[in-house]
Amino acid sequence: DTSPPQRIDIETNIARQASAIIATCTDEVSELAAYGARPETMYVVPCGVDGRFRAGRDAGPAARRSQARVLTLGRLVPRKGNDTVIAAIAGVPGAELVIAGGPSPSQLHDDPEVARLSQVAEAHGVTDQVRFTGRVPHDDAPALLRSADIVVSVPWYEPFGILPVEAMACGKPVVVSAVGGHLDTVEDGTTGLLVPPRDPAALTAALTRLLTEPGLRRQLGAAGTARAAARYSWDTIAAETEA
Repeated sequence: DTSPPQRIDIETNIARQASAIIATCTDEVSELAAYGARPETMYVVPCGVDGRFRAGRDAGPAARRSQARVLTLGRLVPRKGNDTVIAAIAGVPGAELVIAGGPSPSQLHDDPEVARLSQVAEAHGVTDQVRFTGRVPHDDAPALLRSADIVVSVPWYEPFGILPVEAMACGKPVVVSAVGGHLDTVEDGTTGLLVPPRDPAALTAALTRLLTEPGLRRQLGAAGTARAAARYSWDTIAAETEA
């Protein structure tokens, strides 16, 4: 993502002068160390999810479908890896890919990233399988997550990544790239599956495995719900921040 050119110098000075620094994941500690932050000043406290993100069946109209649904939700910027998901869905015939987030639905046609991703979908012959929803109000996100069979998050860089945690809290199996905060939040083979970033073939294999093994989807979803409740509740995050 673009940032002001002076950002790195400013953040370096802050990191070196701070008495205490809260990082959201282990990978962020390494980045802060590269700024010159002292190890004894750094603590890892992840982001949390509220009680609206919970397992259940109240997915509403979003659940009315006949296809398997793969969902990704977040800002529409290149580093989020939505082009990788589109390329991967070409190897999963019959599955629907819902890309949620970005501008309001009325502005989708004017968004340059939507245009780029639409071209990727056309190049892979999956235009009919890919649907863009535009921005989703936060209050509507839990129901949308519960409507999915699999939730995907495969950026090539991600400081923390709240989507997998929200999806796990909703009881959904996740497939995520093995980068950044995902390495802390998702236990490979227990609460979800890790794949390399920018690797459509690996993502296709993971999606195919989950869609053909409903028992595994339920197993990962249940384990994810338990992990989200135990590790990422706001009570836990608040206590760790205060400490």
